[in-house]
Amino acid sequence: MTPKLFMQAMAKFLLGVLLVGVLIFLPAGTLNFFAGWLLMAILFVPMFAAGLVMMCKNPMLLASRLNAKEKQREQDLVVKLSGLMFMAGFIVAGLGRRFDWYTLPRPAIIGAAALFLAAYLLYAEVLRENTYLSRTIEVQENQRVIDTGLYGIVRHPMYSATLLLFLAMPLVLGSVYAFLIFLAYPFIIARRIKYEEQFLAAELAGYRAYQQKVKYRLIPFFW
Repeated sequence: MTPKLFMQAMAKFLLGVLLVGVLIFLPAGTLNFFAGWLLMAILFVPMFAAGLVMMCKNPMLLASRLNAKEKQREQDLVVKLSGLMFMAGFIVAGLGRRFDWYTLPRPAIIGAAALFLAAYLLYAEVLRENTYLSRTIEVQENQRVIDTGLYGIVRHPMYSATLLLFLAMPLVLGSVYAFLIFLAYPFIIARRIKYEEQFLAAELAGYRAYQQKVKYRLIPFFW
């Protein structure tokens, strides 16, 4: 761990907290928004804890996760579309609180929060299994194909976890309308997977054989 990495991680974390808070609470017009605070808690408290663990045990993985600048134009478009989806979804959820649009009942919101935390545990397991994970599509030095654990079930378990995380988010906020916006995510991530697999098949030794061994990309027995 270096002071520079610590400062970079803290700056991105605090910026994320501020940005999500503004996108949710400003459209809501109030801080009295239980679902908004619940999402902030289950999103950022585990994120902070995971960041501390990576900073102490695997700073190189943390550094790679902080690097979100895509080198490929196609993947840069995917990242921007995802960002637009998040902005639109959070704003709509906040507006729903302000104008009293239909919201899910409290038990459904709590259930969605439980699903979100379960998906977070799945995400943490993926990070534990694969230390080569990066937020950008690249092949790192000495990288090898991981084909055990969750990677023996689907080829992209990290995206499987984020699919659950992101679809649970608008439900935690109690917003059916925001959920409809977040339904764009499976199509966005499918596009990313298509180009990522083309890249890995060409650049990562053993990846073509792995594709033959593990048939499903994202959802077991489906796709």
